[in-house]
Amino acid sequence: MVHLAAVKKDDEVVDHLARQVESIGGPPDENDYYTNVYGSHFAADHMPQHEMPEREMPRQVAARLIKDELSLDGNPKLNLASFVTTYMEEEIEQIMTDSFSKNFIDYEEYPPLRRDPEPLREHDRPPLQLPHRSQRGKCHGYFHHWFLGGHHAWYLGHEEALAKQAAVQVCWEKAARYFDIEERYVYCTDSRYVIDPKQAVDLIDENTIGICAIIGTTYTGEYEDVKGINDLLVERNIDCPIHVDAASGGFVAPFTVPDLEWDFRLEKVVSINVSGHKYGLVYPGVGWVIWRSPEYLPQELVFNINYLGADQASFTLNFSKGAAHVIGQYYQLIRLGKHGYRSIMVNLTRIADYLTQELEKLGMIIMSQSKGKGLPLVAFRLPPNNNRVFDEFAVAHQLRERGWVVPAYTMAPHSEKLQLMRIVIREDFSMNRCDSLLTDIKLALQTLESMDEGMIAKYKAHIQSHRAHPRNKRTHHAYHGEKHSLQGKTGKTHGVC
Repeated sequence: MVHLAAVKKDDEVVDHLARQVESIGGPPDENDYYTNVYGSHFAADHMPQHEMPEREMPRQVAARLIKDELSLDGNPKLNLASFVTTYMEEEIEQIMTDSFSKNFIDYEEYPPLRRDPEPLREHDRPPLQLPHRSQRGKCHGYFHHWFLGGHHAWYLGHEEALAKQAAVQVCWEKAARYFDIEERYVYCTDSRYVIDPKQAVDLIDENTIGICAIIGTTYTGEYEDVKGINDLLVERNIDCPIHVDAASGGFVAPFTVPDLEWDFRLEKVVSINVSGHKYGLVYPGVGWVIWRSPEYLPQELVFNINYLGADQASFTLNFSKGAAHVIGQYYQLIRLGKHGYRSIMVNLTRIADYLTQELEKLGMIIMSQSKGKGLPLVAFRLPPNNNRVFDEFAVAHQLRERGWVVPAYTMAPHSEKLQLMRIVIREDFSMNRCDSLLTDIKLALQTLESMDEGMIAKYKAHIQSHRAHPRNKRTHHAYHGEKHSLQGKTGKTHGVC
């Protein structure tokens, strides 16, 4: 992930001298290790934001000022928008901290790192049916998953096209644009939020390099019918590979619905990606990709290198990568084992089902699946009511004022008139915390229901001003209003993952 930021011009940077205030004499200019942080002149100065300062500052002062700034962040454990892991045990946190300086790619210096991912095979074999000659790779995140797991097919084609559903994560749009691949969409409807196997297979022609199917969609957490796509391809004798995007569901489905066929038990599935930093239970960012066998990763795309002292094969967009997260994944695999992962995923599913049940009592329309048929999340929307003057976005803002991040979305194209909210149940979301959230949801609804139309209009204006505040702006001023993405064309929200 790359963050775009503008480098300010000299006339756009506020002169720190202009921000000085006339007051009593300033603190002494002493900054040795005896200096109290808040007794130093740094505490009364503005923090550097646009240029590197000329002089050093004591390490304890720099650390405290940065820590104070970060204390204004939200609480990650209350961010229910994200699938990304927010809890790991102290023992592995310390090991990962000790490993920050290790470069994963340097096999010669750190040979044990090559062995760390091996338990993944044993973890995956019963549910995933890994072929004997399968290949594995490690990657940073969602886009890297696609490049490693899906883009191998691009090498085989000329005029390339890729079939997928319109509710895909934005990385698929990026990859298709960056590598000049035609996108062929199966659109959602007001009642179907996943790919339709027949429509997907009907999109295939001689230029199609593959079909992407998702195990755990971003919006509603549903598992797409990979077997249905596979069976149609076999029935019609169509030679088209399937890439399974199991970024979110790859560590869930094998433990909650082990009989579900979506992996290499299906002959047309040639590659699978999964995020270790989601339900793999590792801090961001680490991911995994598995190929069915070496022929699905052409040798022409692999580079053999030896300048770090050991012969190794490389297929990646980058080179150096910290080893801490790979070690973290190894710890989780051997620490939890199959039983541990199964216990966690079953608990999360039970909590999601409880939350679903309680939201239904409040009249909410549930859009996600329960009882393990999808990810442990709850996607829902307000019931139809022509007299109601607030919407899902107002509820989301009310919850944010109480510390929770529960996002509101507009759905994918052809169903974009639907608005929904989504609560992701992660490892550290206990039943007690779920009850606290339900209490705040009820309070939020009571607050909004007590407002008349005029008050709601003012409240919506307040929400808009909050979003427009310079502190909340994240888009580079030169890139506003793009029209090439699904969000730009249709208003679809690119879901947080």
